[in-house]
Amino acid sequence: MGENSKKPDQVVYNEDTGKYDASLLPYATNSAAPKITSTDLTGWKNSNVSKVNHQIKTEYDELRSKYEKLIAQYEYNNLIYSAEFSFEPIVGEVYHLYEKKSGTIFLSIISPNECNFKFKGSFKLNEDKMWIRLDNPKSKLENN
Repeated sequence: MGENSKKPDQVVYNEDTGKYDASLLPYATNSAAPKITSTDLTGWKNSNVSKVNHQIKTEYDELRSKYEKLIAQYEYNNLIYSAEFSFEPIVGEVYHLYEKKSGTIFLSIISPNECNFKFKGSFKLNEDKMWIRLDNPKSKLENN
């Protein structure tokens, strides 16, 4: 056969490579092969998009909650370490943070029911020298 000869429709001949390559194609090429039709995947996609979006939102909400707790922990640790106290805190002991009328923040071993200063929170120093809040604030630390 010459270069210009026409091949029958069912013959898969690649003119660029000069070879018959039906066996290399990812789809059937003979006329008896089943019809190729596209499947409507809209329902499947919508269902899975909804599931994936829910999972991502759940993970995002968890991360946001952890982030907010971490920021709060940073803020009260920063406040405590900048507060006035004249003793070396002991790991595992409970301390209380107060504010004087002058606005000065100080750390004390005196419990809130024995003190007339504005109570800011109760804390325990852990082994990593991080202050852990023991009371459950209703609002931000600075607004107590």
